[in-house]
Amino acid sequence: MAGGDVRHSDLPSGRRVRRWSAGVVALVLVLAGFSYAFDLGPRFLGWDYPSPVTEPAKVAPPPGLNLPSPSPAAAVGEASPEEEVDPAAVRRAVARLLRDKDLGPRVALAVGQLSDGETVYDVGPDLVTPASTMKMLTSTAALAALGPEHRFRTTVVAGASSREVVLVGGGDPLLARKPDDDAYPPRADIVTLAKATARSLKKLGRVRVRLGYDTSLFSGPAESPAWRPTYVPESVVSRISPLWVDEGLEREGVFRAEDPALGAAVEFAEVLGKQGIKVRGKPTPVVAPPGSTEYAAVESPPLAQIVQWVLEVSDNEAAEVLFRHVGIAEGRPGSFTGGAAGVRAVLGRLGVDASGDRILDGSGLSRENRLSPETLLSVVEVAAQEEHPELRRVLSGLPVAGFTGSLAYRFDTGDDEGLGAVRAKTGTLTGVHGLAGVVTDRDGNVFSFVAIADRVKPVNNLDARERLDQVAAALAACSCSA
Repeated sequence: MAGGDVRHSDLPSGRRVRRWSAGVVALVLVLAGFSYAFDLGPRFLGWDYPSPVTEPAKVAPPPGLNLPSPSPAAAVGEASPEEEVDPAAVRRAVARLLRDKDLGPRVALAVGQLSDGETVYDVGPDLVTPASTMKMLTSTAALAALGPEHRFRTTVVAGASSREVVLVGGGDPLLARKPDDDAYPPRADIVTLAKATARSLKKLGRVRVRLGYDTSLFSGPAESPAWRPTYVPESVVSRISPLWVDEGLEREGVFRAEDPALGAAVEFAEVLGKQGIKVRGKPTPVVAPPGSTEYAAVESPPLAQIVQWVLEVSDNEAAEVLFRHVGIAEGRPGSFTGGAAGVRAVLGRLGVDASGDRILDGSGLSRENRLSPETLLSVVEVAAQEEHPELRRVLSGLPVAGFTGSLAYRFDTGDDEGLGAVRAKTGTLTGVHGLAGVVTDRDGNVFSFVAIADRVKPVNNLDARERLDQVAAALAACSCSA
């Protein structure tokens, strides 16, 4: 044997058998591992057994193993009986705090018993400036109109000519500039969309295209006439668009784009170029032809997760996008006026009477918005009803006092009972401070509550916010049963 080579024919027959057997075993193990890893199930190997990956409940126990039937879990505690609340006890808990001069001359507090919706305490003006508590109306209407599992799609379709592709804004409020595996909610992103588009175009042999972008989903002004004119120039809020990345923020993440849709299209074109697709000229605004062939798409997280994000961090841009989606879902334009009409219509079907309110935007940035505290109470109460499970994220998505979202660093004064027992949406504008949500008192009574002071002197802003935290904490510390 030249060179020391060993051929299988030169080996003893026993060793050849053992090597052949080992090879068969290895092949079976590889196929089984392939089947399991790719979730193909045992049927891939010709076994007619349920897959432990996709059908674990159907996998029978080994012969001779008898498993006991599951029994209902024992209750960890007795259910608290619903008790009648004493309005006088509620008043005693909060009256002194409400008289604090830091809150200014206009303070509204409304408290309802969540079990039956009855208002047990109500003091202050009939209409208040809601600030960001307005987001509770927007979120409730969006969930009711679209459903908690709804997703918004950003697509790329064929244009009017054979060499044109169109980036179509689908109103995804959280569309990101690039992938981020750590983000919550998980975001769709423009890089992933561009790479998928490039693959589709290459399959068609198209490596030189013109790019259009379509923002026709929304209409009307991109900034509200009811906002302060400095909001957009000072980067308080972006111009509202159905197409943007990172909510219209520039790459540096500080300033907001003059034209968020164009900025998104330019970045999309750059990624196409890196994927071998040359984009001729600059992206131009167009309207995609009806029924156009779709090349690629990305989807937002479910609406329920977006609502949680909006409520937890008080996201103005995302709230305004949802506001427009409500208008569209109600057969109205995707605009400020269409959103307002849509929110009113949806809330009306839910039994929330907003007829006496002034709704001008979805975020509460406008100082000209006016809401009745009873409207906000009704929104909290309808979101808690068993017949509306689709609205539950309006409550579960609220910040928790001292722990999450915009309440994470609050409630550090006042009664400690408030920590963890208050869930509320914050509302803040210069001279306006508010909370709206739910609180559980010491007796186990669950209240809906709204506390808003809308004529606070600027010098007292921080003190007024602290007093409202103390009001909510006092409700948590109250033994308010009759």
